[in-house]
Amino acid sequence: MQFQYQIEGGNFSRAGFASSEIKKLMKQLNVDLSIVKRTVVATYEAEVNIVAHAYGGTIYVELDEEKIIIKLVDEGPGIPDIEQAMKEGYSTASSTVREMGFGAGMGLPNMKKNADDLKISSEVEKGTTVQITMYFKTEK
Repeated sequence: MQFQYQIEGGNFSRAGFASSEIKKLMKQLNVDLSIVKRTVVATYEAEVNIVAHAYGGTIYVELDEEKIIIKLVDEGPGIPDIEQAMKEGYSTASSTVREMGFGAGMGLPNMKKNADDLKISSEVEKGTTVQITMYFKTEK
């Protein structure tokens, strides 16, 4: 199965919609709840990063009996230093985003902690691609 969701940059009222839909789908398919939870946490963090930092993006979901692959592609400023951005507490969020309770610098670290496989590529002034993979038959 394949799905996709359009994410609007700056639209915090819709932040989390795609990850919620993915959660519903995985539960309907009787995926182990611990895997559902980890998938939703990682996807939500990536989705909020699109809303907070990019002009917009697309979430692509590919699901089969063994795994789910979630690929988030955004159009935004990109991440100049991915290694630095992976450090807990590091954030480039604006003061407005922080005042709303987002931008604490835990997004990328939380993605890494919850994904079985995480790949991030970014190009400054073009955007970022995040791929989250969860395997259904393994324990983390």
